[in-house]
Amino acid sequence: MNSSQTTVKIDGALASSGSTQDTQHTQGSSRGTHGRPARAPTSIAARCYRAIVWGVMALFLLNVLLMIATVAMNSFATRWFGTPLPQGFTAHWYAQAWNDFQLASVLRVTVEVVGAVVLLSIALGVPAAYALARVVFPGKRLVMLVFLLPLMVPPVTYGIPMATAMYKIGLAGTLTGVILANLVPSLPFVILVMTPFIEQIDPNLESAARVFGATTARYFRHVLLPLLVPGMLAAGLLVLVRTIGMFELTFFTAGPGTQTLVVALYYAVFSTGVRASQSIDAMAMIYMVITLVWVIIALQFVSPTQLVSRVKETRHDV
Repeated sequence: MNSSQTTVKIDGALASSGSTQDTQHTQGSSRGTHGRPARAPTSIAARCYRAIVWGVMALFLLNVLLMIATVAMNSFATRWFGTPLPQGFTAHWYAQAWNDFQLASVLRVTVEVVGAVVLLSIALGVPAAYALARVVFPGKRLVMLVFLLPLMVPPVTYGIPMATAMYKIGLAGTLTGVILANLVPSLPFVILVMTPFIEQIDPNLESAARVFGATTARYFRHVLLPLLVPGMLAAGLLVLVRTIGMFELTFFTAGPGTQTLVVALYYAVFSTGVRASQSIDAMAMIYMVITLVWVIIALQFVSPTQLVSRVKETRHDV
């Protein structure tokens, strides 16, 4: 091999190496700083759409915040008419609302109703959810659909016939009738939350406990119950928040002495007589603060995305 051929081969190798490096550099430049493909430039239409969506959301949140701020400020205002801000501030309206609307009795009834509904929903809903999660039987999906109907149907559609039946048997206007009415949507809600939660528990744990001689009571107390406590706590808190805000069913079945806070607030606004708007707004702020506190507590234990679930259908070949 002469020197000219060697020079040609070296030049060819350098050219090939240079082209390879250019190709790699081009590929590297088309990727991001972390080795990912670079994003395509966003179109003007997509940017406009995103700006409109964020603008509408910001406008909605601003509207809600301004309404809450107006009610809160008016509940402390001495007199607010024709001026940007109230002429003075006082907490007298909260004391007046407490006395005029008998909030001590209303809050006591609300606590009794909410506590009974939460306890009964957990006591009845957890065994039902365990049966739906573990037992396979014909028509299981139909039974699950029947349980979930009170959550899918507006409360007014079945609340009026239910209230009519309660008036006929003498339960309407009593504390028992209000609790039973609120139990109708609360029990399916517990079943909806607990069924997928129980499905995540390994069934082999029960078999292992049986092998080691554990009875049903000991298995439930030492194995199953500690695993169910987080789900039961989340379901109970969510039922508590729903029951505090349940207006239709409570309104249809409550009497003068069995009104919860949301029904008492409705009567305070629309009943006959002249009442100061500040006292009504003070009552509304009490209701909003109570509900908001429990919502914040509930969100510490459960995420709203966990509620979107469905019961898995298991098929067994006989």
